[in-house]
Amino acid sequence: QAQLVESGGGLVQAGGSLRLCCAASGRTFSRYASGWFRQAPGKEREFVAAISWSGRNTNYADSVKGRFTVSRENANNTLYLQMNGLKPEDTAVYYCAANPSPRYGYSLYSSPSDYNYWGQGTQVTVSS
Repeated sequence: QAQLVESGGGLVQAGGSLRLCCAASGRTFSRYASGWFRQAPGKEREFVAAISWSGRNTNYADSVKGRFTVSRENANNTLYLQMNGLKPEDTAVYYCAANPSPRYGYSLYSSPSDYNYWGQGTQVTVSS
């Protein structure tokens, strides 16, 4: 079992930056593939970024590529999402997620159904 707790959300002007953190419990989080998703009001949850358990492999949604960076510190059981160049359309609740059984060390997952553990979410609001 793993528990995930996000932090770092808030209100920011367009063009600004935020850094989201996801603190995980459990000694084996370092072996979990992880990801970030977001959900805006009235919309489905959508993929933002994924990272392999080693941290060497990453994948991004086209809408955030070049602006967002996912990373992790396994020694501290922490996942990060650095968000630069924020746009009003980035406004959403952001969730971190973990898959405890990645097929390979480099495996990346972009579907919500691939993840077993979820945080409670943190609100990001970007004003124009």
